[in-house]
Amino acid sequence: MNFFEQELQKIVTLGVPVTEPKYVGGACYGRLDHNLRIKLQFSTLGHADHYEAIKATVFNRIDGPVDSAVFRFSDVLGKKQVSNPNFSDGIMPYAWAYADKPEWYVYKPTAQDYKQLCAAVSDYCDIFQTQRMADQGMQMDQHF
Repeated sequence: MNFFEQELQKIVTLGVPVTEPKYVGGACYGRLDHNLRIKLQFSTLGHADHYEAIKATVFNRIDGPVDSAVFRFSDVLGKKQVSNPNFSDGIMPYAWAYADKPEWYVYKPTAQDYKQLCAAVSDYCDIFQTQRMADQGMQMDQHF
């Protein structure tokens, strides 16, 4: 597993509601239900090799993309204080690829940070699971 797959696995195993997660090509693919799948991957936001977010893409296995969301580390985790004097005001977390070796830049996420990322991604997944349950309820109402 590469760096990105390992980091995604840390988040997913904390409770992201996907089944059968597979880690391939720096991304995590999993099932939300029979037809819906999700792809999670680190994403750049304008700077090459500067990974500031996780992008989640929900897609229907037959019809393609349904929705996507970007979870910026700055939004989910906020500014982090570090002991490095070059960042006395703190730093917004991100991973970078330097000399083809991806790693976290200055700030390394804590167990609590991974839990926060898991919660954000899980809430997003829940939107689709709730909608699915609502759709099933409507179908049952139509039979009466």
